[in-house]
Amino acid sequence: MELKLEVVTLAVRDVDAALAFYTSLGFTLDVDYHPREDFRVVQLTPPGSACSIQFGEGLTDAAPGSARANYLVVADLEAAHEELVARGIKVGDIRHKTPIDTWAGDFAPGPDPDHRPYATMADLADPDGNTWTLQEIRH
Repeated sequence: MELKLEVVTLAVRDVDAALAFYTSLGFTLDVDYHPREDFRVVQLTPPGSACSIQFGEGLTDAAPGSARANYLVVADLEAAHEELVARGIKVGDIRHKTPIDTWAGDFAPGPDPDHRPYATMADLADPDGNTWTLQEIRH
């Protein structure tokens, strides 16, 4: 059996502000369906991803900003961080896990010196506080 993650639903207060934020990240707008006043679906896909996000009106009863610890993978975190900051996105400082061999939960500033997969990250949040971790995985 094959199971593919297709869409993750986020709760937001202001659909248009969320749409502007995610398109500023470079997400592609796939759908903005608003057939009636109390229902709207906005779906966007991150560049290079097979999974999309959706938000809108009448989709979920979750509290806006309640989505936590979502991950976006990049091949070069320093370049991605620089590009996002240049676009006006508030991104946290780059950090890496230390000690890497035990993954004890501590972090040191900057990228992992050896750019090991899953070791380097930085955080950002959308206007409602849904959080994302940018994680470097070089292939």
